[in-house]
Formats: sequence, C-alpha cells, structure tokens
Amino acid sequence: MNAEPSRPPSEVAAHIQLRRCLLTVANLLAEGGHVLETITLPRCGLAKREMKALEARGTEWSVCRKTLEASAAGGINPEGRFVLTALGREVLFDLFGQGAADCA
Repeated sequence: MNAEPSRPPSEVAAHIQLRRCLLTVANLLAEGGHVLETITLPRCGLAKREMKALEARGTEWSVCRKTLEASAAGGINPEGRFVLTALGREVLFDLFGQGAADCA
C-alpha cells in the first residue's frame, strides 16, 4: 500500500487560506452583481474600476487579492483585468463544482 505523503503544515495552512479567500471572493462578486465566470474566464476578469469598487465597500478584497496573487491562483491578464489562473480555477472547481469554473 502506498501512503500519500502528508503535506507540511505550512502548505496545508496556505491551501486553507486560499480556499477561504476564494469563498470570500465568490461572496463579494455575488454582492457586487457579478458571477463567478467574471474571474474564471481568462479573457474576462475584473477591471481596475471594479476592483476599486470592491475595495471602496470596505471588503476583504485587498487581502484576498494579495493571497490569490501570492499563491499564483490569480493575477492580471493581458487585458489588464484580474482573473484566476488554472490553479485558482481548479480550487474553485473543487469548492463549487464544474459550473463554477467551466474552464478549469
């Protein structure tokens, strides 16, 4: 029997934090009238003005954005919009199912 090697505690904590941020971002998007596909489709994304609106509402957007970028789960696409990377879409898929991240 092959036992799966356990992850270091720091990696587990980072994964949990990433999942929490994705849940928070999903909630923030819904409250702002967006759908998850706004950030899951590589050519869509949140424009700078939309990100500023999230920040202005006093939300956790800034912290979550930094977490997503630091974990390589999110970033700015060539059009200058914030989107999830393949890693971010994969974790989002794990959280919400295929409909949430059709591009995963």
